[in-house]
Amino acid sequence: MNKKIERWLSEISEKNLIYILSLLVGILSGTAAFMLKNFIHYVSHFLTRHFKVSDGSLFYLAYPMIGILISLLIVKYLIRDDISHGVSKILSVLSKKGSHIKSHNMFSSMATSGFTIGFGGSVGAESPIVYTGAAIGSNISRLFKLNQNQMRLLIGCGATGAIAGIFKAPVAGIMFTLEVLMLDLTMASLIPLLISGITAATLAYFFMGDTVLFHFAITNQFDYGNLPYYILLGVLSGFTSYYFTRTGMLVESRVKRIKGSFTKLIAGGFSLGLMVFIFPSLWGEGYDSINKIFVGDGPDLLNNSIFFDWKSDPYVFLVILVFILMLKVVAMAITTSSGGVGGIFAPTLFMGAVGGYIVSLSLNTFFGLNLPHANFALAGMGALMAGVMHAPLLGIFLIAEITGGYQLLVPLIISATVAYVIATRLEPHSIYTKRLAEMGDLVTHHKDKAAMHFMNVKELIETDFEILSPDLNLGQMTYFIARSKRDLFPVVDENGMMLGMIKLNDIRNLIFEQELYEKITVSDLMYMPEFFIAPTDSVEVVAEKFKSCGRYNLAVIDDGRYVGFISRARVFSVYRDTMADLSFE
Repeated sequence: MNKKIERWLSEISEKNLIYILSLLVGILSGTAAFMLKNFIHYVSHFLTRHFKVSDGSLFYLAYPMIGILISLLIVKYLIRDDISHGVSKILSVLSKKGSHIKSHNMFSSMATSGFTIGFGGSVGAESPIVYTGAAIGSNISRLFKLNQNQMRLLIGCGATGAIAGIFKAPVAGIMFTLEVLMLDLTMASLIPLLISGITAATLAYFFMGDTVLFHFAITNQFDYGNLPYYILLGVLSGFTSYYFTRTGMLVESRVKRIKGSFTKLIAGGFSLGLMVFIFPSLWGEGYDSINKIFVGDGPDLLNNSIFFDWKSDPYVFLVILVFILMLKVVAMAITTSSGGVGGIFAPTLFMGAVGGYIVSLSLNTFFGLNLPHANFALAGMGALMAGVMHAPLLGIFLIAEITGGYQLLVPLIISATVAYVIATRLEPHSIYTKRLAEMGDLVTHHKDKAAMHFMNVKELIETDFEILSPDLNLGQMTYFIARSKRDLFPVVDENGMMLGMIKLNDIRNLIFEQELYEKITVSDLMYMPEFFIAPTDSVEVVAEKFKSCGRYNLAVIDDGRYVGFISRARVFSVYRDTMADLSFE
């Protein structure tokens, strides 16, 4: 940065700088969202413009593999870095001190996901856009030399702007950052998030007009008599969320066992192409299929399919819908594990809409009811998002914003809440956080645990102790006592192995009896502590050991070797400093 900019930065307040940068992040992330959505649309339209509605196209077999191949080549030979699972990587960065998102992620996820999805990969563009927005926030914070906490806030602003820009949904963008990225909500953090979200959404309206993503019109108001059916939808969505998470991770792990990236590409690409050929509604994000359900053309999900002639048979159609629902997550996992780049947003919304449609169609067909398919598809989308992402507010507000369907908030809330409760009982971690939780790298809204997560045991160790040899007598020991500022004395042999320790209070009455100076040695007075700490222990383990033993100092021993001591006071002091650092106030 030149001197004029540096002078300006020195004069502007920290708060105003964050506001200005959050505006910049919103502009860039919103523009990125617009560019990616249009790129995907034009590529997909170009490839499928000549397909006949009544016939299956053999191109479905080849296109997904070609898209994954292009993405794989870009990643393997140009980027040379793993850019999959963008949201999980953001969470990983947020959970580590001094970590940041690499600069290439400001464009690499967009380029690769554009080809993956445009050529029919069964994933969503939202995760790559969120990763892009977060990378923009991270790298701007590095450019302006912001601290770790400010960087975390700008990463959240980037994610908020990405969601707001891609869906024209600023409130949902904030909900995503709060629930999924688990940023704390304070007035100091809310205003920058609002600035980014509103800026990105405004840009989206400027570039794409005021049309909503899904063409949903309220033709049937919420009927309280249908409440039990929305509860049923919530229950089924909760179990479907569990299926989504477990199946997605299982399929991905199986595909990744295949050795060789191009072997995986061929196996995964062919499998994906075959599924898309049989069920063309699995193509791409699936938003066109959702719109068909909303406008009352649900049977058109079988257009371009080998099952086209069965679309008028409700029973066969229901069976096919169940297969489409179950296979969407399989297609998604194969896409990402074979080398494609994309996220789970769109597959979640697709499965939620199809699931809601299945529930309403089944009840209407078998029990003679007249449930509105569009309303149930809408509620299903919110419910599955709440269950899969463990983000009920995101599910509720995102669906309401992108459809303009605020009149159906009640069924949305009911279905999303039920799905969330069941999903969290079956699987305590979302699909984003499960792997991080298993590695112990997950930072949650629990401030106490978050603070301890960011604390490092090695930074708590104190070493200003006088070390004693076991052969010293009491008289010699008094010289060490006289020059020590501490009341603990570790006893260590010539190899650095800890043999025990002596507390000054335990020998205070002896040091004034000079006749014992030659008779008593350190080895006679020392004892080996019952509780000690390993350098690899987490701060949570350290805190639990202090609680269990009630002592004020614990020795740190590494495979028998003396390292130092950790004091209760030191832990508390660093804990308070860390809590202050984590606060956005």
